[in-house]
Amino acid sequence: MTIKELFNDYVQDLQTYIMFRIKQMASDLKPQLDKINRTPIFLSMGAPTQNPPEFVINKLKEALTIEGIHTYSSPKGEKYFLDAVKIRMKNRFGVELDSNKQIFSLIGSKEGIANIIRELINPKNDEKERDIILVPDPGYASYKEMVKVSGGVGYSLPLTKDNNYMPDLEEIINKLKSDGYDEKKIKALIVNYPNNPLGVGATREYLQNVVDFCKKRNILLISDAAYCDMYFDEKDKPISILELEGAMDIAVEFHSFSKPFAMTGWRIGWVCGNEEACSMFGKLKSTIDTGIFKGIQYAASQVLNSNEGEKYIIKANEDFKIKQEIALNGFKELGWDFSQVNIPNATFYLWLPIPKRYKTSWDFTCDVLKTSGVVLVPGHAFGDYGEGFFRISIVCSEEKLKEVFKRLKDDGFYYNK
Repeated sequence: MTIKELFNDYVQDLQTYIMFRIKQMASDLKPQLDKINRTPIFLSMGAPTQNPPEFVINKLKEALTIEGIHTYSSPKGEKYFLDAVKIRMKNRFGVELDSNKQIFSLIGSKEGIANIIRELINPKNDEKERDIILVPDPGYASYKEMVKVSGGVGYSLPLTKDNNYMPDLEEIINKLKSDGYDEKKIKALIVNYPNNPLGVGATREYLQNVVDFCKKRNILLISDAAYCDMYFDEKDKPISILELEGAMDIAVEFHSFSKPFAMTGWRIGWVCGNEEACSMFGKLKSTIDTGIFKGIQYAASQVLNSNEGEKYIIKANEDFKIKQEIALNGFKELGWDFSQVNIPNATFYLWLPIPKRYKTSWDFTCDVLKTSGVVLVPGHAFGDYGEGFFRISIVCSEEKLKEVFKRLKDDGFYYNK
């Protein structure tokens, strides 16, 4: 017996997160790419690369001298942080929350979603006996792995152009049953609008239907709102699921500082919504961590409702819109037909079909990396419905983004050739 065999079956089958595998591949190729003037340019990680607001950095420095700031926090979060979240949810979405009962701090929303999935699933050996989480496909690459490692089944909600990226949930139930699964095993449904990797949103009417569906079936609705503040048009401003009638009875929503404030390494966010769900979530958290560093909570609480923070978000979104235009023009010049492609009004992603001469998205993205040093993400990484597409994150500088398209042209990566 090896040490590896001591670990449970779910972990043994787990794949390293796709973004880390791609990053390692690019790192391994870097010496030879450097020699041909193709040093890797990363359009892969879904994370801002600019600095956070100077305001929040200064507030962190300020916090370091506050008496008691270096002692243990609470998994729930400090009162000043929870109160700041309460104000934010009221000001941004019109959602009223009790900061004592309906808000809980997170070491980033990824951690929070993984832990609530862990709480919902009772692991079983027989796949058809396992609890089910309905997950968007294409969707965030970690969703299905989070479900898998918890001993459940991540069942796909196909997001396609044909269904306008808003799948018919009753059709999904019928398909699930025809695949031999028990609909009574469904524990939760995850929605992620604006979506990673597609950048698409959903209508208020559709989201209300999702809430009604989950209430009817007593399914927990998990809203991943990581990109809700990354949008280009006030008319398409993303909403909170908690704004909708009946949502507070059945839904929790996860928010992050990583995307709107570029605080990716700070690891801070929150979950809010249904009181019972937040309470159950808190029971697990109390056994596995002792909260976020108080200094980070203090700085985050200060920026969340500040004028400086709001101006930062507006400027960052303006910059991403400019980069989106650069990328769209670059791909148009390479032959991509945007009459058949969704152009997002939110996030920093573009989701595009691979050139026709390639059989798989992996073949295409590997070829681009090895030839041009441009790091893309193959669509299959985001689910079964992602094959045939690739994702780019327009998070690098404008200068590097322009260099990307110069390389792709020079190296012959045209859509129809």
